[in-house]
Amino acid sequence: MLFLLCYLCSMKDYLKLVKFSHTIFALPFAMVGFFLAVLDQGQIDFKTLGFVLLCMVFARNAAMSFNRWADRIIDAKNPRTAKREIPAGILPANRVLAFAIINVILFIVTCWFINRLCFYLSPVAMLVVLGYSYAKRFTSLAHFILGIGLALAPIGAYLAVTSQFSIIPVLYGLVVLTWVAGFDIIYALQDESVDVKLGLHSIPSKFGSKGALKLSLFVHFICVSCLLMAAYLCTIRYEEMRILFGLGTAFFFFLIFYQHRLVKHDDLSKIDMAFFKTNGMASLSFGLCFILDAVLI
Repeated sequence: MLFLLCYLCSMKDYLKLVKFSHTIFALPFAMVGFFLAVLDQGQIDFKTLGFVLLCMVFARNAAMSFNRWADRIIDAKNPRTAKREIPAGILPANRVLAFAIINVILFIVTCWFINRLCFYLSPVAMLVVLGYSYAKRFTSLAHFILGIGLALAPIGAYLAVTSQFSIIPVLYGLVVLTWVAGFDIIYALQDESVDVKLGLHSIPSKFGSKGALKLSLFVHFICVSCLLMAAYLCTIRYEEMRILFGLGTAFFFFLIFYQHRLVKHDDLSKIDMAFFKTNGMASLSFGLCFILDAVLI
């Protein structure tokens, strides 16, 4: 009983470490990619769906735990992150690294059971999601590398079912890339002074808060352009998709720009609401509307 209690407490720390709740950003888009493939194939393969969900969990765990391990020294020097699990001494660094490696292996093994194409591309996917952790040491484009990592969700889920690429899931991948990069620029405003002090690269540390917010808004304009193009192609290819899908797209559109009203260059008090609540609601609502419309066809 004591062993079980210790195990559960440890798992709680790991779930907090990887911020499992943030899966809400990419998971709905993975489901969009999966159900796009279902619409093309005409049936749901529940085994493949299970593998896709496992891949999302393993990729998230690997990316976040490796990021926490790679940034452990930086986090200790930043007042905002000093209480994270490794600098606070809650979890030892070597165990976090081992956790990341285990999840990388589980991700690649799971891809093997999906299809050969996903298996062959799995190391590339891991290189992207793990490489992000070191990007800010060299380039201010780290926000876009993070976006690429999450953009693999709809594309990978579509490949899992069809073993081939298609323009619509790629467009939704671009939506995710620009959406995530844009809101990560906003989130990075909190660390502008720390990044400058430690010599780290980010859009805020390079262009200042005003310039970063303008660039974030521009990136989000690109995002909605891709979103509208994907919506247009969907309505042509899947003629019955209309009402719920349209509402989900419109709501996502609204929330993307609403977060820019919450955060000002001289007032970051609502940044958590913009980052977590607004973007989480945008992804979840769009994914649910898309899936319901796809299922009701």
